Amino acid sequence: MRSFSNANPRDMQQAAKLAQQARMEGRNAAFAGGGSDMLGLIKERIATPDVLVHLKGIQGANKVETKGGATVIGGQISLSDLSHNQVILKRYAVLAEAAGSVATPQIRNAGTLAGNVCQRPWCWYFRNGFPCFKAGGSQCFSFNGENQFHAIFGGGPSFIVHPSDTAVALMALDAKFRIVGPSGQRTLSAADFFTLPKQNAAKENALAYDEVLASVELPAAAAGQRSSYHKVLDRDAWTHAVVSTAVVLDMNGDTCRSARIVLGGVAPIPWRVPEAEKVLTGQRVTPELAARAAETALAGAQPLAKNAYKIPLTKEIVQRTVSAVARA
Repeated sequence: MRSFSNANPRDMQQAAKLAQQARMEGRNAAFAGGGSDMLGLIKERIATPDVLVHLKGIQGANKVETKGGATVIGGQISLSDLSHNQVILKRYAVLAEAAGSVATPQIRNAGTLAGNVCQRPWCWYFRNGFPCFKAGGSQCFSFNGENQFHAIFGGGPSFIVHPSDTAVALMALDAKFRIVGPSGQRTLSAADFFTLPKQNAAKENALAYDEVLASVELPAAAAGQRSSYHKVLDRDAWTHAVVSTAVVLDMNGDTCRSARIVLGGVAPIPWRVPEAEKVLTGQRVTPELAARAAETALAGAQPLAKNAYKIPLTKEIVQRTVSAVARA
């Protein structure tokens, strides 16, 4: 492992300025919150920072605050604290469940919301030194290789899947992301924050090298809002979702006023399925309607040679989650 220096900024803007300064001096900078993914990237020689900018010590960067009905979550909140926060549990159960499902208790205690959202792909080619698109190369080895866990939506030229559980929930909650850079801040919707490989095959989001995800804002929850997150794993020990879904329904009795359904483990970004949402909107949610929404959610899937199993698996988890949320 190469040596690097550590920097401990007082706030997010100083953190961004430290990254900018390092770049101007011809050095690489990287941000670390809990550091679990960054440590792996450094060990695997994917990240080669000269300066590691630590974010978790920034005062107030881990708070949950309610402002005018909306809820603002600091990006440096630990996944464990997020999963147990009473405001999140009461208003946004899907996010609490997603945060509580990540990896292991030890990682949830250290890992942060921003780190989970911004983690790099876990494709075995990328993580094992292959010169793929994500590593600055000119091909995706999974397309004709071992692609059991790769994308069935939105792939090309890279076919990675986004690894974050919380990102799927945040997309379903229509979250906004506050991004801080050296000269100020900007806000993006979740839909604009995550980027497909066809936009830039080397990146998964809209962050510049010297920008940090400072906080996330969730809109006020409707009185009839119900939500849940479910995922399927290939083993009980620490791993990422093979497929997952976040479902948010605004219910009036057993009738759905509006719906948001987002899939995980199937695309390079959290994959929203608006046509499936339309199936539910304005309708009494029955098991048959939930099955039709699930069928619609997987329309247009384009599996690779070894991952077609994801289609029936995802249909099943969408159907079950929609039905469960509607009955809650």
